[in-house]
Amino acid sequence: MPIDKDLLAILACPKCKGDIKPTEKGDGLVCQACKLMYPIKDDIPVMLIDEAVKLS
Repeated sequence: MPIDKDLLAILACPKCKGDIKPTEKGDGLVCQACKLMYPIKDDIPVMLIDEAVKLS
């Protein structure tokens, strides 16, 4: 299930407070500034810096 647009509008990267965008697969939310992907587990975004995956 895709993330609700209203929820996506208020979510921000917890590290830099910047914009986040969903991945193409819909399995996470990406902050381009920090190069981090926050996973989505059971349709819930996990917005914890320690749980984020570093992108190359």
